[in-house]
Amino acid sequence: MSRKMTIEDVDFRGKRVFCRVDFNVPLNDRLEIEDDTRITAALPTIRYILEGGGRLILASHLGRPKAKPEAKYSLAPVAPHLAELLGRPVAMAKDCIGAEVVALTRKMADGEVLLLENVRFHPGEEKNDPEFSRQLAELAEVYVNDAFGTAHRAHASTEGVARLLQPAVAGFLMGKELEYLSGALAAPKRPFVAVLGGAKVSDKISVIENLLTKVDTLIIGGGMAYTFLKAQGVEVGKSLVEADRIELAGRLIAQAKEKGVSLLLPEDHVIAREFKADAEHRTCDNSDFPADWMALDIGPRTIAAYQKALAHAGTVVWNGPMGVFEFDAFAEGTFAVARALAESQATTIIGGGDSVSAVKKSGLEERMTHISTGGGASLELLEGKVLPGVAALTDK
Repeated sequence: MSRKMTIEDVDFRGKRVFCRVDFNVPLNDRLEIEDDTRITAALPTIRYILEGGGRLILASHLGRPKAKPEAKYSLAPVAPHLAELLGRPVAMAKDCIGAEVVALTRKMADGEVLLLENVRFHPGEEKNDPEFSRQLAELAEVYVNDAFGTAHRAHASTEGVARLLQPAVAGFLMGKELEYLSGALAAPKRPFVAVLGGAKVSDKISVIENLLTKVDTLIIGGGMAYTFLKAQGVEVGKSLVEADRIELAGRLIAQAKEKGVSLLLPEDHVIAREFKADAEHRTCDNSDFPADWMALDIGPRTIAAYQKALAHAGTVVWNGPMGVFEFDAFAEGTFAVARALAESQATTIIGGGDSVSAVKKSGLEERMTHISTGGGASLELLEGKVLPGVAALTDK
């Protein structure tokens, strides 16, 4: 990121600025915004451009429309909400390309804001179509990408436009995300601990392989832990196991040993007869796992071991819950990790997706160093991949 231009390298006065943001916010049945975290995350960049005299054209996707307009995926509800947050009007375009949109952009004065309609209403967006990119690019003179959550996708508004509109620079949110996530991997304060959870090993193979070359301790929880335990010969009843990944899990355990990485797996479990919020549940350890029960959370001994490892960490990256935290009876393991991070002196980085939901549910989000706005993008960074939306930005 240090090699890329940022918004602080540009004079925006009098310029039309195409700014890709991530306003992919949840809407309820009445099409009201349920959580505006992604909008508020972009406010520092938005305000900086407006205060610098830029004419701001905002572009985003929302949901997964089938490459055509769908009322339930319109960005229209975002415009009045953003206007309220900014304390200034936000005009809403009926489309994101075309003569009418071009005309609107040409009438803009310094400090005005125009929100374009959902870029995914056009098939050219996800195909990164050159003609669609060109039509987006003709709206403006400068490109800003502040949508970290979509930086791992080579779409027209995240990658194609950046090739045509120069300079193409990173916004504050993009810069912050990369600083924390890339910084954690490149030069972590040690000990460096990664906590990985979630359902499947297959979703995290590349992440584990990359992290094994960087971390001091790797903590594994969630459904994916049971494939690892099975690889060690532990009977895990009806717990989630990916049979075709058992051998791989065994290889990763051996790799950790080879590299001197401390790999922590659950020693005890909160188990249930069925996958239900009100299911009968109890605790067991690795030696007495009943054949017809399944693990839905880590147990108290495991929690204590994980908290001990986290207490002395210098840097912690956390991606994925320890259990089915959506069910109160099986949320303690995940919340205990959140508490351990909140109480530690470490740089704590929460890597998107379910971990963010869990931290919010625990009420401890204010006590984390950085909470990522991009699940898929943060995972790909942790895998060591180059993100197309970042690679396309202008070098200093």
